[in-house]
Amino acid sequence: MEFENTIGLETHVQLKTRTKMFCSCLLKTGCEPNTNVCPVCLGYPGALPVMNREAVKLTVMSGLALGCEISSHATFDRKNYFYPDMAKDYQISENANPLCIGGGVEISLKDGRKKFIRINHIHLEEDAAKINHYASVSGVDFNRGGTPLMEIVSEPDMASADEAVAYLAALREILVYTGVSDCNLEEGNMRSDVNISIRPAGQAALGTKVEIKNMNSFSGIHAALEYEARRQRECMAHSVPIVQETRRWDAEALETASMRTKENAHDYRYFPEPDLVPVEIPREEVEKWRALLPEPPEKRRARMVEEYGIAGYDAEVLSQHKENADYFEAAAKGLDKKTAKSLCNLFMSDVMALVNSTGKTVGECAMSPAALASLVRLAAGGTINGPTLKELLPEIFEKGGDPAAIVKERGLGAVSDMSALEAMVDEAIAANPKSVADWKAGKKAAAGFFVGQVMKLSKGKADPKIVGTLVAKKLEAAG
Repeated sequence: MEFENTIGLETHVQLKTRTKMFCSCLLKTGCEPNTNVCPVCLGYPGALPVMNREAVKLTVMSGLALGCEISSHATFDRKNYFYPDMAKDYQISENANPLCIGGGVEISLKDGRKKFIRINHIHLEEDAAKINHYASVSGVDFNRGGTPLMEIVSEPDMASADEAVAYLAALREILVYTGVSDCNLEEGNMRSDVNISIRPAGQAALGTKVEIKNMNSFSGIHAALEYEARRQRECMAHSVPIVQETRRWDAEALETASMRTKENAHDYRYFPEPDLVPVEIPREEVEKWRALLPEPPEKRRARMVEEYGIAGYDAEVLSQHKENADYFEAAAKGLDKKTAKSLCNLFMSDVMALVNSTGKTVGECAMSPAALASLVRLAAGGTINGPTLKELLPEIFEKGGDPAAIVKERGLGAVSDMSALEAMVDEAIAANPKSVADWKAGKKAAAGFFVGQVMKLSKGKADPKIVGTLVAKKLEAAG
């Protein structure tokens, strides 16, 4: 019998706020354990939570970016469970009335097709503390406890590990672009509980769901889903019942292992949080937050291709990081398409190489977008040649400055007088009769030697392409 996968994801995303969800403790990474804590996030009896307004705003903006309907009335609930990572024995979350309903993400499949993955809802909650395990003891670090999280719950619309990873990548791009989260997987800013079941192909009813908890890498999620899909098919082939349970992914053994039977909502004994009033969001406030949303990445890519004449691949790479796309567009403003393409080529190669080698983003470097545009204009107009541009770029990236003024001050302008260039070519040929003989003997690479000699004579100011043409012409005449 042929089976098909049904996959849904519950993705927890840490919001980019300054303080925790229900107290004023700062959110900082790398601090000594239990230093950013207070009676609220430590769960002391009688300590009252105060809602973080910024967390609500960022969750609503996420919902708007993902096409959700925003609830005008949202409420918090207590999710009750006993575990060392939650000292008060309950987590404040949204269960009955979440902030965002519906929406979805469009993904691109490997065969070129598009698929829409629906979102059921997005709710806001606090994160648990972090348990660190040592050789013989375990410790609880409450610095993470109370971190604002939004949980994005998809519908079971994915049919493969590839689709699940494509969904997460598209989701991450939108959230980072919107500025609501860094979505840094290594730091746990984005992690997913993965739900998978199998059913006979064409059957409407879903199979028995298995959950794989706390996955924080795309490669791990892909491997876990591939394994679990095989495991469930093997169970069916050998008439072994699939039970609803929570499993963990063993990255070393490359297999899932059972943790516990899966809890249902009633097991958590949800009830309304008595210490927090409902969240009432006026429509005008929602529209104000909607106005803060950036242009969606997909639309921006299409516009950049049309507006600047750059390749679709380049637009895709540029738009993956909003800071890079913003910088490029600021530099490209006012350039014709031919010059904008040159700018794009320089940005994608040399500028990004400087970003990687220096560790500075384009926003942190000293070179303004206007300075980069000026460099490209100087080269496009023939004022400087390619080698001079490449020589100046790292300096301006590190120190800033006006390229046109630097070129004028240092006398770096390109030698464009054809008679002067011809005289240099004649001088190089006259001074190197052996290389002329080599060229005549069929060693055509000797022409490159003469180009190099002329570049030396011009102190690097000549255009290598023009010099190459002149060298070829003079050698042909001499041959």
